Amino acid sequence: MSCGYIFYENPVVGIAGILLNDKNEIFLGRRKNGVYAGKWCIPCGYVEYHEDIRDGLRREFMEETGLDIEITGIAAVQSNFHDSENHTVGIWFHVRSLKGHIRAGDDLDMLCFFNLHEIPEMAFPTDIEVIKMLRES
Repeated sequence: MSCGYIFYENPVVGIAGILLNDKNEIFLGRRKNGVYAGKWCIPCGYVEYHEDIRDGLRREFMEETGLDIEITGIAAVQSNFHDSENHTVGIWFHVRSLKGHIRAGDDLDMLCFFNLHEIPEMAFPTDIEVIKMLRES
């Protein structure tokens, strides 16, 4: 006998902010916890329930970097399958810094700008794909 309930297993939404400086270097953060500790990523996080994706990115960027940002466009949308326990859909936005003082926080312990052709070991395969797209544009 079936109860009629349907369980929908949907992906979680992740957001990331691509900040480039005047030398076209990308701003990355080094992860401090878990299996990705010591590896780098584009500053990112998850959208909270009832939160607009742009508000979520501004919140996450502030928590992780200390910077208040303006979102200037969408750079990429990708499915993330690197964590078998948590399928996500990631949205990478172009951002520019408005104000604040750079300080690593939340999931990050270091922040730095890197040449797009000389990136450190990355935590997430989709960040690598996004950086490849940036190199080609």
